[in-house]
Amino acid sequence: MSIDENKKSRRPDIGGQAVLDGVMMKAPEYIAVAVRKPDGDIVIRRDPYVSPAGKHRWMGLPMIRGAVNMVMMMKLGMEVLSASGEMSGTMDEEPTRFEKWLAKKLGKGVDKVVMGLAMVLAVILSVGLFVLLPNIPAKALRSAGWSLISVNLISGLIRILLLIGYLILCGFIPDMRKTFQYHGAEHKTVYAHEAQVELTPENAQRFSRLHPRCGTSFLLITFVFSILFFSVMDQFFLSVFGLDLAGAYLLRVLSRVLLLPLVAGISYEILKGLAHSETPMARALRWPGMQLQRLTTREPSLEMLEVAIASMNAALDGLPEGARTDKGYALVKKAEPALR
Repeated sequence: MSIDENKKSRRPDIGGQAVLDGVMMKAPEYIAVAVRKPDGDIVIRRDPYVSPAGKHRWMGLPMIRGAVNMVMMMKLGMEVLSASGEMSGTMDEEPTRFEKWLAKKLGKGVDKVVMGLAMVLAVILSVGLFVLLPNIPAKALRSAGWSLISVNLISGLIRILLLIGYLILCGFIPDMRKTFQYHGAEHKTVYAHEAQVELTPENAQRFSRLHPRCGTSFLLITFVFSILFFSVMDQFFLSVFGLDLAGAYLLRVLSRVLLLPLVAGISYEILKGLAHSETPMARALRWPGMQLQRLTTREPSLEMLEVAIASMNAALDGLPEGARTDKGYALVKKAEPALR
């Protein structure tokens, strides 16, 4: 088979994300979310999807598509998380007095207010944990006479260790462990789709829960590449502009903000290249990201795989025939155990 024929025969890449009590799958033209309700039934939603490159061709260009994809996936991720909570019924709980006060003051739905606050708090936590905290020892080392490149490498290592520690702590939270199981179910289902086997929970269970195109790998690649990239850039700014320590620090902060899209774009191209290559070097380079996924995935149950498969089938082929909820979502009743 020629290279062109091989590309045509290969199934399209399917992306996904674990959500509250379920899985989101993103096909080229549709997005589907499937969640398991407390009573055991599966609720499935399907929506059309047009990629940014489909709207504006320049957004699909190499180096640019990575930054665009990062922003769009963050936006989409928050949307499907909110949708999954509504589908599973967790958003039906009575809001607290504080939530009602916020909704009254801001004139918005309680779920949107809480989601907005969560996003703000997440950004504050990320900046404090991964930017400000590592700068404390970095400044001390710089004052002690360490070179700028050495300081950047040390602070970068601290950031990676903080990321690993943060993910380990998340694994102790019961709801997060459950979400990590659905993350594993997503990966196994994508593998089964790529292997072109029948999509059953038993078949999907045979595959690995670690996938080379996972966002966890993208996160680690971005961390590592940003350390190397900004170490070189900082030294360049320091030598070319001849700034003092305070001036160099301000320029470093500004460069990180302005050049973040470039770093994300290059990291995305690295991820794509490594994910679709099976050379020994590619496998070695993607190995650290795959191992980090051991912290963000867990082995799923067959019931969780059933949810992931329902999402995959809906994204590719449409909603199943049968019952519908009052909001038009497909409803798959929990299978009754067979009588012995």
